[in-house]
Amino acid sequence: MMSVKRPLLLVVVALVATLALAACGSDEGSSSSDTPAGTTAGSTTADAAAGAFPATVEHKFGTTTVPSAPRRIVTVGLTEQDTVLALGHTPIATTEWYGEQPYAVWPWARAALGDARPEVLSNADGIEYERIAALRPDLIIGVNAGLKRDDYEKLSKLAPTVASGRGSTEYFSPWYQQVELVAAALGKPAEGRALIEQVRADYASAARAHPQFAGKTVTFSQNGFYDGMIYAYPDGLSTDFLTMLGFTINPRLTPLIQRRGEQVGVSEERIDVLDADVMVFATERASDIAALEKVPTFETLRAVADSRAVFTDGTLAGAMYFDTPLALEYVLEHLTPQLADAVAGRSPRRMVGAAG
Repeated sequence: MMSVKRPLLLVVVALVATLALAACGSDEGSSSSDTPAGTTAGSTTADAAAGAFPATVEHKFGTTTVPSAPRRIVTVGLTEQDTVLALGHTPIATTEWYGEQPYAVWPWARAALGDARPEVLSNADGIEYERIAALRPDLIIGVNAGLKRDDYEKLSKLAPTVASGRGSTEYFSPWYQQVELVAAALGKPAEGRALIEQVRADYASAARAHPQFAGKTVTFSQNGFYDGMIYAYPDGLSTDFLTMLGFTINPRLTPLIQRRGEQVGVSEERIDVLDADVMVFATERASDIAALEKVPTFETLRAVADSRAVFTDGTLAGAMYFDTPLALEYVLEHLTPQLADAVAGRSPRRMVGAAG
């Protein structure tokens, strides 16, 4: 599995407000209202449910028609719950990826969840078809679920099902493409576009405020070595949170790609390939940094020696992995100051994030 390989709020309010304004001027027939905090899982207000229906969505396995506004949404992939919540709907079931967050919803999306309590599914042993069937869904979203055709056909017998886009990677196709698919299924294409443009605009503003980022090379990697390898992210694979700020992803990773949509594995002996103007390690606990420091070649990295490496806390690491609109806004707020420190050569060798 590609990017699944890992040891593996005010922002929300602002996004919701932006979507509401965009919807007011939409010619799509979409509503400007979103699900208020406290709505029970599976329910929506009449306004939030309104949209362009029947909705037709094209994806890698064909075309899915959603006949009416969905009220019982099940997300079967790693991260789709974020986008459903950002667009004003509350899923009746989410799927646990990692982190064991309440209801599989991380802090950046919790305000949008309110006090709803969706059921949490597991994909540890494959898709839980029987549990999903018992939930009586009217929409199943799996745009980041690695669905095979057989999975899609089984799920489609339970409810209209939306898979990842045509030509997409198995997991973690570009975040904006996933938003477009989810928004289309919810009958809210205009709101989806507004959400994408808001994220891009926020990053563009931050890039203008930090011109020193432009053209600097950066490596984004996971938090440690596994079986002698550390995994880094080549350009285009969950790296928009860096390139939208003006950074250039370490070009030395590109020749090492073995399969599109997968991270690049680098051995301890070839760790020099990771060196860049700035390095971002998705560390999740203090022991991750200590473990990296025990690798003999780690201190040979110039970015590490020159205090140009960022070490995240667990929540910030999760946000970078999730790579959804709400997660990207969280990353923008909490990583940007640390990147500025790293470019200036004054990044602390400790975990940074919300409290960093």
